[in-house]
Amino acid sequence: MTSLPDSDLSGTISRLFVYPVKSCAGIAVQEALLTETGLDLDRAWMVVDAEGVFLTQRALPRMALIRPQLRTSELVLRAPGMLALHVAMDAVEGPATVTVWKDTVPAWDMGPLAAQWFTDFLGQPCRMVRFDPDCRRLSSMDWTQGVEAPNQFSDAFPLLVTSEASLAELNARLAAAGQAGVGIERFRPNVVLAGFGAHDEDRVDMVRVDAGEQEVRLQPVKPCARCPIPNIDPATAVISPAVADTLQTYRQDARLGGAITFGMNAIVRQGVGQVLRVGQPVAADVRFE
Repeated sequence: MTSLPDSDLSGTISRLFVYPVKSCAGIAVQEALLTETGLDLDRAWMVVDAEGVFLTQRALPRMALIRPQLRTSELVLRAPGMLALHVAMDAVEGPATVTVWKDTVPAWDMGPLAAQWFTDFLGQPCRMVRFDPDCRRLSSMDWTQGVEAPNQFSDAFPLLVTSEASLAELNARLAAAGQAGVGIERFRPNVVLAGFGAHDEDRVDMVRVDAGEQEVRLQPVKPCARCPIPNIDPATAVISPAVADTLQTYRQDARLGGAITFGMNAIVRQGVGQVLRVGQPVAADVRFE
């Protein structure tokens, strides 16, 4: 068992989320294996259009209603009005080439049944693909300070870290404006911290986790600029501008030219192969004021 040294900030992991299919609903888990690309099976699959370009809730809010479940040998997807889609963990149909943001990468097509399921639910021609493990898609080294940090189909980095206090701050401001509070699911984090102050994750250069055999080190490298997805209610796919409007009043980030940010993109600096668990102790030192 490792022990964390005295630090400016201390807390625990309060929640962990894995998003097996990019832009579909996440799964709250009690533990997750840490890989160099983030949590195991996070954004391992993706939905693409007829040209192989990735699809997200930004254009198709109904993707929020697609709910995955991880079983030992299969991924099960459910959506309103649809029979469950069962996708084998260890099977793919054939090679594909797909585009996610500026990256065009090799992938594996999941076959006609999965394609028809997504096409029927989303109302346009779709394919489901799996990331090719032989491909090495790197995060922007402009932000990782030259460190090679691979990820799968995530937008840009292996992990997103935020805190309970950051959400509480937002919800207090929403309440003051007469708006209903929201859940952390809207921000699609992987690791949620308890015990830190609001947006303390913005100010640290290493998050250290007591994971047992080896200390895990997660390095926040870039503030997460928020697109319209936090405005989408994950339970209903209904869009309301209240979240973005409220964030606009206090979360414009000079590091990104005034973009609205919430949470920090992070890379794995130590601990690949360790298991992150809800309740594990976390510590960090403040580096940026």
